[in-house]
Amino acid sequence: MATSSTTPDTAPLSEPIPEVTSSPAAPVSKRHVSSHNAATTEEGKKLPKKKKAKRSATKEGEVNILIKYTSLFLLVGQMVGLVLLMRYSRMKGGEKGDLYIASTAVFLMEAMKFTICCGVVFYQAGSTIMGLVTALRKHVWESPFEVMKLCVPSLLYTVQNNLLYLALTNLDAATYQVCYQLKILTTALFSAILLQRHFSPKKWSSLIILTIGVAIVQHSGSVDKSSPTTASKNRLIGLIAVLCAACTSGFSGVYFEKILKGSKTSLWLRNIQMGLPSIIIAYITVLVHDGAEIRTRGFFAGYSPLVWSVVTIQAAGGLIVAVVVKYADNVLKVFATSFSIIVSCVISAFVFDFRPNLTFCVGTFLVLLATVMYSSPEGGRRRKRKKASVLPLAVGGGMKII
Repeated sequence: MATSSTTPDTAPLSEPIPEVTSSPAAPVSKRHVSSHNAATTEEGKKLPKKKKAKRSATKEGEVNILIKYTSLFLLVGQMVGLVLLMRYSRMKGGEKGDLYIASTAVFLMEAMKFTICCGVVFYQAGSTIMGLVTALRKHVWESPFEVMKLCVPSLLYTVQNNLLYLALTNLDAATYQVCYQLKILTTALFSAILLQRHFSPKKWSSLIILTIGVAIVQHSGSVDKSSPTTASKNRLIGLIAVLCAACTSGFSGVYFEKILKGSKTSLWLRNIQMGLPSIIIAYITVLVHDGAEIRTRGFFAGYSPLVWSVVTIQAAGGLIVAVVVKYADNVLKVFATSFSIIVSCVISAFVFDFRPNLTFCVGTFLVLLATVMYSSPEGGRRRKRKKASVLPLAVGGGMKII
C-alpha cells in the first residue's frame, strides 16, 4: 500500500528505475500516477474558475459598497436639499406675493411618484405594456380590498405633506429638521401599541432625551434673520404643524408595516396601490381647500423652476430611500439623518442668516445623541429583532417604510 501511494516526485533518487518498472506493482503505480496527474490537471482547470468566482464576488462587493455610500450621499442631499429648497421657495414666494398653492404641489408630487412606481413595475415586468397591465389588473383592479386598506395611510400621508409645507412656511429649516425627529418617538409609541413591540430601557431613555431635546429647541427662539417680523405667531403655527406631521408619520408608517407583514406583493406595487387613493385624496384637497383660489389665480400660479425642483426631489426621494434600505445598514442611515441636520444648520446660517443660540445647540445635540442611542445595536438577539423595526427616513414626508 505504501509503495502504490508513492508518486515519482517523492520516490528516492537512488532507487533504480528498471526495478520500479519491472516490479508487479509497477502497472498499478503507473495507473495511479496517471490518475493523479489527471486529477491534478482537473484541479488546475477548476482553479481559474474559483479565482474568477472570487474576483466576481470581490467586484460585486466593491459595487455594493459604491452603491451604498452613493445612495447615502444622495439621501443626505435629498434630506437637506428638499427642506432648504422648500423653505426658500415658500419664503421667496411670500415676499413676491406670488406664493404657489401647497396642495397643488402635493398633488403633483403624488402623481409623479405614482408614475415612477409604474415605471419600475414596467421594468420588472419585462419592459412590456402587457406585463404592466397584467400586474396592475391583478394587484389593483382585482384586489379592491387591499387598495381600501391602504386608504388610511394614503390619507395620512397626504395630510402630512400639506402639514410639512405649512411648517416650512412658518419655521426655519434648522428648527424644522430637529423638531421633525419626533417622528422617531411617535413611531416607537405606535409600534408598542399596534405591533406589541417591546423596547429596552436604553431605547426608552433615548426617546426621553429626544423629547427633551426637541422641547429645548422649540423654546430656543432661534429664527431666520430674514423671517418676517410676525415670526412669533408664525412660529407657533409651524411648530404645531410639524408636531402633527410627526404624529401622522409615526402612525402611517407603523400601519403600513403591519399591512406589509406576511404580504408577497412587491413594495412598488404596494406604492401603486397606495398612490391611487393618495392622488384622489390630494385632488379632493385641492378642490375643497383651495378651489376658489385656483379659479382666481390658476392651478400653476407661482410655479417656477425652483418649485418644480422641490416637487421632483420629493417624488424621487422614495427611490433613494429604497436603495438605501437595500444596501445600507441602520447605523449609516441614522448617520445620514444626523449629518443632514448639521448640514441644514450650517447652510441655513449662510443662506437664511440663521443664528442659533446656545439653547438651540444644546437641544440639537440631545436630539442627535438620542437618534444614535435609539439606533445602536444591543447584542445578537436584539440585532435580529431590530431588522423589523421602523425608523422613518424621509424628511420631506410621504415616504413609505421599506
